[in-house]
Amino acid sequence: MATLLLLTGSLHAQSPQSLPALAPPRAGYSFPAHQTLTYSVDWRVFPAGTAVFHLEQDGSFEHVSVTSETLGAVNLIYKVIDKFQSTFDRATGCSLNFSKQTQEGRRKVNSVEQFDYAKGEEVFQEKNLVAGNQKRIVSKIPSCVTDDLSAIFYPSSQDLQVGHSFGIPLADATRTVAVTMKVEDHEQIKTPLGSFATVRVQPTADAGVVKNRGNIWIWYTDDARHIPVQMRARLFWGTITFQLTAMTDK
Repeated sequence: MATLLLLTGSLHAQSPQSLPALAPPRAGYSFPAHQTLTYSVDWRVFPAGTAVFHLEQDGSFEHVSVTSETLGAVNLIYKVIDKFQSTFDRATGCSLNFSKQTQEGRRKVNSVEQFDYAKGEEVFQEKNLVAGNQKRIVSKIPSCVTDDLSAIFYPSSQDLQVGHSFGIPLADATRTVAVTMKVEDHEQIKTPLGSFATVRVQPTADAGVVKNRGNIWIWYTDDARHIPVQMRARLFWGTITFQLTAMTDK
């Protein structure tokens, strides 16, 4: 159950000249000092797992972590425990690092991305814990990027006006891709935690999995907080839906 967080999958690399600049947070917005969001995860119509996101302020930085794991019958078929972590600058949204530890069936892989803006480089390191293989790749990045995990929460800092779009430069392993966030419509969403007035945002790209294999949407509360209360990926092998079941400020 690779989480919906990996918004761009196999998107193609783009030159720095064609990448959008990452806009800073809107005036008066502040990322949560402490927040834990718990989601149920459904595959098609079946309960498939849970995902717990935690946001924590550390001075001028924001740490985001998530653990997702399968449950029930899905656990018997294909057990998954995925852990993701990222850190970004609260004032600019620029990511400092992103890491993931994936255990999916027999596959166990750990990877880390470090962003060095002074050198304009991303260092990607990956280790396959089953095969014992390792790799290290250095690639060019623009002056500011976001990552697969931070990209879910970065739009919360923007002015989500229906009909408007904004771009983000997203660092995905060994490439940086341009993703357009389309603010599509207002929608009332019912989750296990309650009913929410939301704005629906669709990430799109010109190539790769987003274009060729399906669609992704994120529903943010239609208020100043812009909390993601529902996320959905409609892919060729089925639809995965994340729905908010619990929220605490700790």
